[in-house]
Amino acid sequence: MKVALVHDWITNIGGAEKVLETIYEIFPESDIYTLFYEKDKIKNIDIKKIKTSFLQKLPFINKIYRYYLPIYPLIIENFNLENYDVIISSSHAVAKGIICYPEQTHICYCHTPMRYIWDMYYQYIENLGIIKRILFSIISHYLRIWDVSSSHRVDFFIANSKFVARRIEKYYNRKATVIYPPVDVLKFNVEENKENYFLTVSRFVPYKRVDIIVSTFKKLKNQKLVIIGDGPEYNKIKKLACNCKNIEILGYKDFNTMRKYLEKAKAFIYTAKEDFGISIVEAQACGTPVIAYGYGGASETVIHKKTGILFYQQNEKALIEAIKLFENIKDKFNPFEIRKHAEKFSKENFIKKFKDTVNKFLEIKLQ
Repeated sequence: MKVALVHDWITNIGGAEKVLETIYEIFPESDIYTLFYEKDKIKNIDIKKIKTSFLQKLPFINKIYRYYLPIYPLIIENFNLENYDVIISSSHAVAKGIICYPEQTHICYCHTPMRYIWDMYYQYIENLGIIKRILFSIISHYLRIWDVSSSHRVDFFIANSKFVARRIEKYYNRKATVIYPPVDVLKFNVEENKENYFLTVSRFVPYKRVDIIVSTFKKLKNQKLVIIGDGPEYNKIKKLACNCKNIEILGYKDFNTMRKYLEKAKAFIYTAKEDFGISIVEAQACGTPVIAYGYGGASETVIHKKTGILFYQQNEKALIEAIKLFENIKDKFNPFEIRKHAEKFSKENFIKKFKDTVNKFLEIKLQ
């Protein structure tokens, strides 16, 4: 069978792109369709296999791509995939909206329905000016209509967590099979001798709520916090943390440096309501306990008081209480048990489950 992979766009190597790379590893002969990509971000994919839209030729597209969102549905629908038997879309925006033929099988690995037009809509418009808010509300209304109608083009949905599966059912009225994203746990080592600091690794964007972590440690002056990451809110976070000797912001770090900090941290802190949260599993692969906001993916990857601590209000008070609880029972956390739990989310498990699920879907389609 001839397979086509469809991905929204590639501007960094995050969780969605790691899923794409692994699916490509399963189907190495497949072609990949995406709206545009950054060449220096492509590592494990043959660039010759990538087919793009006209957006690829636009100057500075990687910096201004968000402004083209209203026309993405039109562009994705102009990819002609008539020569393929199976289409696998890796979608967090518009990839699932590809137009297919009745005899083709379309399987969508859905990272999430578009956050900014559904469950996080009000958070996105909160800080917009009146003109931008009106424009975005009109665009979002149109996108919601297209998003629901295009969901019917998918034969089978796969969700990256139970949390996302519930969202798919809510907005699209479709059931989804859950296959957790691949985490390359073999790249991480268990470190028994932890050092005396807490760590967070995150993109600095509003919904990650890094500001809550910083504000909390401004009050916990006897606790050290190390922050690794970069993003649009970098200056805001740095300003918030200024003059705090117990808070160290390292900015972006390469994988090996980040891994060393993960392995040595006494606990990893995460305050976002995440769809899955690969970094949460990576921390556990190092035998490092996780203190995480207990809604979303973290509730499926962290076992309370065994591999970490979960708290249920996204604020400083709840995080302080969680840190205090951790300090009281930290000697009970076994790094090797934490690592064993992380192995359930391994890349090898993903490949096996994905292959089995695709074969099952193809059998159903042939009936």
